[in-house]
Amino acid sequence: MIYIQTSRFTLILLTILGLGLWLHSADAAGFSLSSPAFADNGNIPLLYSCSGKNQSPPLAWRDAPAKTRTFALIMHDPDAPNGDFIHWVVFDLPADARELTAGTGRGEPPVQGTNSFGRIGYDGPCPPPGPAHHYDFQLIALDAKLGLGHGATAAEVESRAAVHRLGTAELTGLFARQQ
Repeated sequence: MIYIQTSRFTLILLTILGLGLWLHSADAAGFSLSSPAFADNGNIPLLYSCSGKNQSPPLAWRDAPAKTRTFALIMHDPDAPNGDFIHWVVFDLPADARELTAGTGRGEPPVQGTNSFGRIGYDGPCPPPGPAHHYDFQLIALDAKLGLGHGATAAEVESRAAVHRLGTAELTGLFARQQ
């Protein structure tokens, strides 16, 4: 009998947890990130790379989860020769923000973090010559400000965001550098 009660309790608990996860994902279901400069899994224009003007691309998002208070954005290259390489960290964007214009990554007002180049702000795709790398832009909807200072690392942003995450929207661009 104890086994049956434990099983019922476990089943009820799993049902409640599953419903909570479903409601959470349903709330963030339409959350999306895009760019007028390139399509998802499309080529990032030269302008936004180290071979061009190295300015951040324009980004836009819609349908953020209802309880969003702030956003954080992390751009990284999972194909980098020495592992994941961070190109841009932005956080504490206000809940009513729906875009970052081209070139935002070099100035204010967003609170920006330190990238893998050791600089604050945006540094665009700059892979070694060869096959295209994937550049993942992850926009995280949060239920609170992260309260980190200017220059925080992606790891610090991700750690704080873990407990405040409401949903994530992603956009991937490709870039290859010629010889």
